[in-house]
Parts: sequence; C-alpha cells; structure tokens
Amino acid sequence: MTACAVHHTFAGPERAGVVVLSNSLGTTLEMWEPQAAVLARGRRVLRYDMRGHGRSPVPETPYSMADLGADLVGLLDRHGIERASLCGVSLGGMVSMWVAAHAPERVDRLVLCSTSAIMGPPESWTERAALVRSEGMAAVADAVVARWFTPAFTAARPDVVAAIRAQLAATPPEGYAGCCEAIKDMDQRPDLPSITAPTLVIAAEGDPSTPPAHARTIAALVPGSRLEVLDRGAHLVNVEEPDLVTPLITAHLG
Repeated sequence: MTACAVHHTFAGPERAGVVVLSNSLGTTLEMWEPQAAVLARGRRVLRYDMRGHGRSPVPETPYSMADLGADLVGLLDRHGIERASLCGVSLGGMVSMWVAAHAPERVDRLVLCSTSAIMGPPESWTERAALVRSEGMAAVADAVVARWFTPAFTAARPDVVAAIRAQLAATPPEGYAGCCEAIKDMDQRPDLPSITAPTLVIAAEGDPSTPPAHARTIAALVPGSRLEVLDRGAHLVNVEEPDLVTPLITAHLG
C-alpha cells in the first residue's frame, strides 16, 4: 500500500472546514463543477484526480481499494489536515467509505453518492480492464456514458455529456484498468459498521450502474446513516440533477 501524490486543487476560505470531493471511475475533479463553487462559499474545498486519472500519476497496476484510500489519507497528511468531510461519487464513494472505515478519526462527515460496497461480478471488471488495455478507452466510452445519464438529459444537454465523455476518453487506459481491478476485488460490507462519521447515502432511481439496492445495503450497515433515493437522474446524478444533490450535501455538511 503505497500512497501516490495525486493532482489536486483548493478553493474556498483557507481557515474553513475541509471537504474532499472524490471523482468517479473515468472522470476527473472537473466532474464536481456543479457543486464546487457552492460548497466553497463556506468551506475549504479540496478536489483531486484519482490515481490513474486526469493529471495524477499512473502508478504500476494493479491497484487495491487500500491503495486508493492511502492516496486520500496521504493527501490530507501532506497538507496537515487532521480531519475532513469526505464526499464521493461512485469510485470516489468507495474510496471515501474505505477511509471512513479504516481511519475514522480523520473523517468528520461522509457523503456517499451513486456508490456500492461490493460490485459484481468480478469477471466483468477483469474483462473491462483487459478491453481498455488492448483497445483503448474508445472501446468502452459510449457504453459507459450511456449508463451515466438519462436519455432525456443526454438529449437536453449534449454539451455537458460531451464534456464528461471527453474526461473518460482522456483517462489513461492503464489507470482506468487498475481502478477496475480495485473495484473487482472490493467487498467493504464487513467494514461499514466501523464507520463513525455521520453519513448521507444518495442514490438515483434511474442509475443502472449502482441502483438504489446498493445504497440500501450501505445505509443498513453504516450506523445512523441517512438514505436519500432521488426519483430523477442516473449514475452521475450530481452532474445531471445538481438542484437536488447540492442542497442535500450542503445540509448534511452543516
């Protein structure tokens, strides 16, 4: 478990409480644009690119969830941040969960959006990793993006969808594959009862990647957590429905 020095940005008042925003598989810190400015009005917002994504390094693969969690803890350590709130979508939620379970003293509040404690079947992740290694990101881009947004949003906001697709297409195939391998081997269900941070779990009814059943599993295992299932949106619901998601996050962070 070796921490990688990930690319990151800060915004908001320097002395305010820190909230860390973690990106999904195949996106960059820019996926948080709908929330970042709002959160930065009263908080120190720390966004970063997951290892193997965006402007972060691509260490040798495979990766584990412990590796990705160590990257986040290492980022906090480098800036002398003893305690922060964590907010993650999809893979970012998985990493945030791992840190909250394994370093609970570092986590103030937790928001888990469109994510899961276990993603099966493992074979599908092995196949996806092999596909991008052999044929590049173009081999998966259209199928992946089709699961990220509802057809109505794709028709109404092709500009937003194109910008997110560009993040996916630019992701280094080896970095994407390494994170697929981390997801393949993950089962965080036994660890969730050790999370002590007040936790908000957000799911969207139209999410085919991490449907609400995944969120209900998390909420049932994290003590005292709150579940919000939105009747609109798909996997990247923070991008598609910011008017629903952003107020939930800001209210939970307090």
